[in-house]
Amino acid sequence: MASTVTTERSARPGYGQLLRTKGAWTFLVPGFAARQPFAMLTISIVLLVRHTTGSYGAAGAAAAVTGVSMALFAPYSGRLADRYGQRAVLMPGVVLHTAAGLTLTALALAHAPLWALFAAAVPTGASVPQVGPMVRARWGTRLKGSPLMSTAAAFESVTDELTFVVGPLLATALCTAITPSAGLVTEAALTLIGGLLFAAQRGTQPPVPPRGEDTEDAVHARVSALRVPGVRVLIVTFLGIGAVFGGMQVSLAAFTESIGEPGLNGVLYGVFAAGNMLSGVICGAVAWKSSPRRRLMVGYTALALTTSALWTVHSVPLLAGLGLLVGMCIAPALITGYTLVEDLVPAGARTEAFTWLTGAVALGQAAAVTVAGQWEDRLWDGAGFLVPMAATVPALATILALRSLLVARARNRTVARGVGHREPVTVD
Repeated sequence: MASTVTTERSARPGYGQLLRTKGAWTFLVPGFAARQPFAMLTISIVLLVRHTTGSYGAAGAAAAVTGVSMALFAPYSGRLADRYGQRAVLMPGVVLHTAAGLTLTALALAHAPLWALFAAAVPTGASVPQVGPMVRARWGTRLKGSPLMSTAAAFESVTDELTFVVGPLLATALCTAITPSAGLVTEAALTLIGGLLFAAQRGTQPPVPPRGEDTEDAVHARVSALRVPGVRVLIVTFLGIGAVFGGMQVSLAAFTESIGEPGLNGVLYGVFAAGNMLSGVICGAVAWKSSPRRRLMVGYTALALTTSALWTVHSVPLLAGLGLLVGMCIAPALITGYTLVEDLVPAGARTEAFTWLTGAVALGQAAAVTVAGQWEDRLWDGAGFLVPMAATVPALATILALRSLLVARARNRTVARGVGHREPVTVD
């Protein structure tokens, strides 16, 4: 027994070891296909509604309604998945999302009034399948507290970033080369097919707590993950990260427009995204010795410092370099936040916890896009770059003030009753 433990602890966590996890590929491949439409949704709505109404304002508003609806309803989807199983939520969810997306498409093509588009956008956003959080929950079930959890969080962060590179490109190509409605129609079709394939992988989904039993997972499946104080701290943390994404998107576009080089927008945002992906890959390859809480505090401090300098930069080379640094600071904060969920939240509420964090990023992004746009219009060129700072500095203060909540409590003492993701420890 001792030799087994020694071997596990001496094994260096890495992507190769992670991908050799039994059953991983059975949910990774369909999971990637099922989450791809998520990255296509916003840009597909914008391009279609802009074509049918002639207004970017109307297009942005419809996309914003979809994003806010997703952020508000996603946690309830996660909670239902924890309580009844991922398959039970995904099967009707993907059908509803497909129907809502096609309805929105039909209304836009019929030049329906804006209120009708908003009415269709609400169920479209509310029914977005939360495949990313579900994949993370499956990693938690397969790894059960292994040091590879941090590597898995890094792998998922890189996968998300790749998704948000491929998805918008695919949607834009479909809308411009075929027809403006092709992006949203394809998104709906991929959601249905990918979601059903992912739901079919029943062997790797987290077990559903038995009804009528008072095991710890069963109890927590009936209680919201928001009851865990550390989750509330992480939600504030992820709101700040979402604001960085939203603020950078608007501010980079406004900056390149102001210097007469709008084509540089994609280049600068690509550098920012590349920094995020690069640091995510590195984080997953490192065998960390420091605690996740300490890594979060250090990483978020770096993020707040780099975003605080954005508004002072007025040249393309300097903005590219600083954008790269900002991107490199995001992935460690995201990865560590998701890693902390495994420590703080019982398995019976983990999918809901992940959806709260994913929704927080979406909500922070939507708010930042709106505020940054207003500041760029009403203040001065480059004022939108203040938004990432205005979001991350208060979030950092929250982390530092409430850091004691980011430590797992004494629920470990119930190990003997069947909580299998931890080794028994002595609790004074």
